[in-house]
Amino acid sequence: MAENESLTEQFQALHRERVRSWKPENLAENVARRARLVADFDPSRTVRPGDVVESFQLAEADGTTLTLERLTAEGPAVLIFFRYAGCPACNLALPYYERQLWPRLRKAGIPLVAISPHLPETGLGAIRERHGLTYGVANDRGNALARRFGITFDRDLVPDGQPSPGWIGELTGTGTAELPQPAVIAIDRDRVVRFVDVSPDWLARTEAPAILEAVGRIESAAVG
Repeated sequence: MAENESLTEQFQALHRERVRSWKPENLAENVARRARLVADFDPSRTVRPGDVVESFQLAEADGTTLTLERLTAEGPAVLIFFRYAGCPACNLALPYYERQLWPRLRKAGIPLVAISPHLPETGLGAIRERHGLTYGVANDRGNALARRFGITFDRDLVPDGQPSPGWIGELTGTGTAELPQPAVIAIDRDRVVRFVDVSPDWLARTEAPAILEAVGRIESAAVG
């Protein structure tokens, strides 16, 4: 594990590769879409520190039911929202968190779960198997929890004509292009949100040190 590994640098390398290998029009479309999401982002509509989280249930990739009560039974928990198992940026971010975040959280007894609307029956577990992830990967069916947190985008977008097999709406079962914006949310034992970082640009996500610092503050407050 590299001590100073940067997720931002990995995303920058991914973009450079796309500049080299993608058609200019495809790259321009990708950049414009990300810019639109940043411009449209309204943080006042998302969950905030101090909000109390109501009970929820998620289905882990292996079929196990995961509840808020289980996650916060012994202390804080960290939720990482990602898009879907085939997302290139997610396939950089989740293994990065395995290397740079999860060892410290696991040692402290703090649960970490990556959450996506991608259904288990359409391949959610592939990202866990591909990278040997040892923290939880769970399905947020219909984006129910992400909607509650106010972090989804393209909620009503349906492509014209017949979408190709394996498109987002098929993977998620929603029939739309709705996905969560990448986000990290830390919740304390009392189910109060203590840290939120939402990334409307999917090539800009939360670095592990920021999450560890936030968790440290939560633990210090609990002791104090």
